[in-house]
Amino acid sequence: MEKKDLRIVYMGTPEFAVESLKRLVEGGYNVVAVITMPDKPMGRHGSVLQPSPVKQYAVSQGLKVLQPEKLKDEAFIGELQSLHADLQIVVAFRMLPEVVWAMPRLGTFNLHASLLPQYRGAAPINWAVINGETETGITTFFLKHEIDTGEIIDQVRIPIADTDDVGVVYDKLMRLGGDLVLKTVDAILDGNVKTVPQESVPLSGELHPAPKIFKETCRIDWTQGTKRIYDFIRGLSPYPGAWTEFHVGETVSTLKLFETQKIFADHALEPGAFVTDGKSYLHIATSDGYLNVLSLQFAGKKRMGIADFMKGYRHSADAFVR
Repeated sequence: MEKKDLRIVYMGTPEFAVESLKRLVEGGYNVVAVITMPDKPMGRHGSVLQPSPVKQYAVSQGLKVLQPEKLKDEAFIGELQSLHADLQIVVAFRMLPEVVWAMPRLGTFNLHASLLPQYRGAAPINWAVINGETETGITTFFLKHEIDTGEIIDQVRIPIADTDDVGVVYDKLMRLGGDLVLKTVDAILDGNVKTVPQESVPLSGELHPAPKIFKETCRIDWTQGTKRIYDFIRGLSPYPGAWTEFHVGETVSTLKLFETQKIFADHALEPGAFVTDGKSYLHIATSDGYLNVLSLQFAGKKRMGIADFMKGYRHSADAFVR
């Protein structure tokens, strides 16, 4: 079978999923439909509906778009069956019921942004950086009942530099994901797929989960070590952002930190205490040193560099974060 004859249904929602879809379309593959999340209510009263990045791209290419509220809805299942897909591809979508993922004759494969079986879950890129990993990657695997546990088709590894934040790693994996999706589709077309059970993949340590990240997940614990907090901040930068409470006297504000540098040093300060010249630098004490803050953002304000912050900040002896 030629790639133009292979009927593909593509499922995805965020920007991360656009790259792989774009590569399929530009590569001449036969994408018969795109399935994405319903438009999201936006604005003060939810009166404006915002289409997903995947929908925006699909519409621009004249592709058929389905946006089911429920994946077990009979009308949706019927429409999906009518497409007679040979293969389904899932990139950053939702957990699929068996009636959906088992439908195509060649199966359904998922692109996941980690080196499975490590970092199963909704936020694999964030957690890999938060945990100070020096390597991550992407994996394609066939879906089965338990989430992110199907047999591995292929993987690509990349290093994580100590200065990389989530935005940098995200962009790298997004581009590599496009390559790997096409490579996986071609292998399936050619009948050259040799899958590997995740249980047989050798591990150098314990399995790390990658659960969904909530606001409270992002709060900085200043009693931890410098390296741990540094990794935590870059693992949430630029989005959703690690935050802390900024205290000056009785005034408490929410402050997000995006870029920092590690300084290891002995001191007798309480974690969260400030060390600053009031002009050009701000160091925040940790359990074993300081973090030199380079960029930050107050709630409701724009992100700024430390020099701009210092122009409007008047140092107070009782200022600290916690």
